[in-house]
Amino acid sequence: MAEFTMELNDEQKEVRDWLHGFAADVIRPAAAEWDEREETPWPVIQEAAKVGIYSLDFYAQQYFDPTGLGIPMAMEELFWGDAGIALSIVGTGLAAVGVLANGTEEQIGTWIPQMYGDQNDVKVAAFCSSEPDAGSDVASMRTRAVYDEAKDEWVINGTKTWATNGGIAGVHVVVACVDPELGSKGHASFIVPPGTPGLAQGQKFKKHGIRASHTAEVILDNVRVPGSCLLGGKEKLDERLARAREKAKAGGMGVPPAGGWGSVKNAAMATFEASRPAVGAMAVGTARAAYEVALDYARTREQFGRPIIDNQGVAFQLADMRTQIDAARLLVWRASWMAVNGRPFTAAEGSMSKLFASETAKKVTAQAIQILGGNGYTREYPVERMHRDSAIYTIFEGTSEIQRLVIARTLAGMPIR
Repeated sequence: MAEFTMELNDEQKEVRDWLHGFAADVIRPAAAEWDEREETPWPVIQEAAKVGIYSLDFYAQQYFDPTGLGIPMAMEELFWGDAGIALSIVGTGLAAVGVLANGTEEQIGTWIPQMYGDQNDVKVAAFCSSEPDAGSDVASMRTRAVYDEAKDEWVINGTKTWATNGGIAGVHVVVACVDPELGSKGHASFIVPPGTPGLAQGQKFKKHGIRASHTAEVILDNVRVPGSCLLGGKEKLDERLARAREKAKAGGMGVPPAGGWGSVKNAAMATFEASRPAVGAMAVGTARAAYEVALDYARTREQFGRPIIDNQGVAFQLADMRTQIDAARLLVWRASWMAVNGRPFTAAEGSMSKLFASETAKKVTAQAIQILGGNGYTREYPVERMHRDSAIYTIFEGTSEIQRLVIARTLAGMPIR
């Protein structure tokens, strides 16, 4: 087990500097254009693939970093460049995490490489969980998967929404209900391979921020997938459902499992638990970018014969911004280290990291606009875009209100659903 550290090693620093260079030289110059176009920045994704950033190998190296700092460090640097483009580059990772969290070794080896394609034929993947009537309330999920035993196929019907890369992805990972009576315990995840009949893109959303990232509905109309596309396999699913039914018959919550109620997982929660600290790192990257713009502006902008940073009102804002960013990063790093070293989130440390970092990003980007004044309110400076982008962190993969609920239930010793 790696010891927790706040110091990157030489290899991590080298990767960080490489990512920072790509973010500065490739992502930032393209940010305003793709924000205005509201389209997937395929040329930038392809550039990322050419240098090895958009690849299974790169994310595997960061994911299996024993310190746990590889993924948050990478997310911070890329989102420092631009949140919309960075999400287009890393959005496939959520689907990949869904497979890693729930799939067998064979499924991981088969499907994750197909999610990325190669530098000459770049692909993206989508993770589909939220629905029009089931976002934070995953137990209300209506998408159904019914097993056709005669053909060893699962038949999936439903509508997913807010899916990053939804409809344009090759591989879709879909969370569906297989036993409605069990609520969220009756969910399972499925691979929908490229070109599967019955899957179609619905509405594409025009968004307030992260506009270079494609977000859309996914319609599933009698989508048939082989039995081998059930992540984890049917035997494992049947065992899990049987345990859930026995608990339901016994009534009540029963005895907490090893590791406490915070260790209970379902198909969607397993993915979100693994990804929430990474979302926190994205928020840190956006907050840091806005802070640096504001700091540079405050040092060079003169009013009343001196730089505005000499005014205590501005200097104190910058001091608070830097303090909050560093605190958010430390919470993200702690949660990431705990996750990779198998430490249970007994106080919902993953949710803590996302909650604090996402709220920090909204606050810091708003302060950056205030420091730039009228300039900050225009598109001539990037902080207005960063502020628009930052709003998503308090919404996707669990709103700030849901994070607080998760933390509160964990502290109270109640199960997380």
